[in-house]
Amino acid sequence: MVSKTEETQLNTLENQVDNGGGGAWEYLCLVRKLKVRRSEKVLKYGLSILNDPKKRSALGPEEWTLYEQVAIAAMDCQCLDFAKDCIKVLHKKFPESKRVGRLDCMLLEAKGSWAEAEKAYSSLLEDNPLDQAIHKRRVAMAKAQGNISVAIEWLNKYLEIFMADHDAWRELADIYLSLQMYKQAAFCYEELLLSHPTVPLYHLTYADVLYTLGGLENLQTAKKYYASTIDLTRGKNTRALLGICLCTSAIAQLSKGRSKEDKESPELQSLAAKVLEKEYKQRAADKLGLVTSALRSLKI
Repeated sequence: MVSKTEETQLNTLENQVDNGGGGAWEYLCLVRKLKVRRSEKVLKYGLSILNDPKKRSALGPEEWTLYEQVAIAAMDCQCLDFAKDCIKVLHKKFPESKRVGRLDCMLLEAKGSWAEAEKAYSSLLEDNPLDQAIHKRRVAMAKAQGNISVAIEWLNKYLEIFMADHDAWRELADIYLSLQMYKQAAFCYEELLLSHPTVPLYHLTYADVLYTLGGLENLQTAKKYYASTIDLTRGKNTRALLGICLCTSAIAQLSKGRSKEDKESPELQSLAAKVLEKEYKQRAADKLGLVTSALRSLKI
């Protein structure tokens, strides 16, 4: 995940290069470091360096990294001839490289030759079953073809091997959410919370999923995770504050007729409602009336 500082740095450097202020190589390195997708810019400025013998030779060993970066950007932009030329240069330098072989597979993907690409990826995996990049390419390829069930299958197989890959767990959770498979998505976020217990986003999204599932037990748990989100963000997460209010209202409806011991104290939701009204008064006063009306409808 790119921080605001990194994004500002990248945009500043990009504007500098766009306006002829130099720094193309530094920009390409930063794009690679942050793993962001700026394919058109990478292709444009990467080719400007590769096509200049003096600039290219000045890179030293990094020249080959740039060829790879430009090849991937070219495929992303459907400039397949440029991609093919870059891969050809890399094959000449590294004739037995599996990494370059992976680029061949990606080129087949870009051409839409799915069956050939799958066959080539399977061959590479036979040589190295623990190649994470190839496993992920297969998932991406399945998604590109609209084979969501296959993408889920391969992601699950991948996570059986690489259980600590939190990006893969998030990817799987997002797929499940898009299919309204909320119980499966909840499991993914439980895994994420076990490995990253201090990330507010995971607490918040897990709470959202549980609230969507509904039921007294899920709502009570969702409320706890909304509360932990507020704690981790020092009370500055508006969505979690609203979640507290929504959960409390829903729990009250489901708890009607139960003993007092089963009912929850109203203190937390009252505090959340006050903070919400204060936040809107300071930052969006024109919407304060709407928020106040919504909170009243929840009987808070």
